[in-house]
Formats: sequence, C-alpha cells, structure tokens
Amino acid sequence: MFRRGSDHAPEESNAPDRVDSVLGPGLTWRGDLSGTGGIRIEGAFDGDIHLHGLVVIGEQGRVTCDDIQAVTVVVSGSVKGNIQAQRLEIMGTGRVWGDVTTVALSTEEGAFLRGQITMEESLDLGFRSEPEGVEDNADGKAEGDDHEGPTQAP
Repeated sequence: MFRRGSDHAPEESNAPDRVDSVLGPGLTWRGDLSGTGGIRIEGAFDGDIHLHGLVVIGEQGRVTCDDIQAVTVVVSGSVKGNIQAQRLEIMGTGRVWGDVTTVALSTEEGAFLRGQITMEESLDLGFRSEPEGVEDNADGKAEGDDHEGPTQAP
C-alpha cells in the first residue's frame, strides 16, 4: 500500500539496512540516540532517535519521543512521536501516534496510525556523508589517518 515503483530509489540507499544493536526486552533506556547503523528496540525507549540506518521497533518495543528520524523505520510495537523516514513500514501489530513524513509507506492489515501522513518525492534527513569530525585532506586521507595498522579505543 502506498509503495512507489522500483524506479524511485530512496536517496539514502547507501545507508546500512541491518541491525547492529539491540535494546532487549525488559530494558528501559532514556536519552537520545544518533549516529550510523541499525537498532532493534524490544524494550522501552524514551528519547529522540536520529539514525542514518534502520530502526526496528519489535512487538514488545515501546518508543516515546518527539522525533524518530531514520532511513528506514519498521514498527511492530508502539511509537508515540513523529516519524521522518525514507521508508516506513507499520506491521499488523504496529501502533503509531504521531505525524509521519515519508517517501514510501506500507502497512499491513491491523496496523494503527493516528496522525497526519505527508508523502514526499524525496526527503532530506540531513545526514552527512562522512561521520562527524572526519574531513578529507588534500592528499585524500581523512584527518587522523597518518598511522599504520589498526588502532584500539582507550
């Protein structure tokens, strides 16, 4: 439902389309989440999410926020907040209370949405192509790339 043809690929197509982190059931997290990668939320999350990647809210997942901003959002649990995404999927068990701005929307029978839907031809989510703090020098190396071999975080 409301899917565009395959000739309209989202502009953020190089974004990771996999889950890198999981907030498991029984866990509660308060705070904002931002960066690159994917997350699956099976517990309770209270805070804004701005990810250049995938956000999956599992059937037991509960998100309360002002905004979720991600390349792809899949809702099987509940979201109370606004969603901006290149692609939004609301599954049959999914519940969304908030306004949605998206390029592609799909819903299954039984899905719930209370809010306004704005469909756009394209959507600039404001994600940078380089991770923050990395700039190219004239020699093509990113700053801090003068060392040889792998590094370890302190």
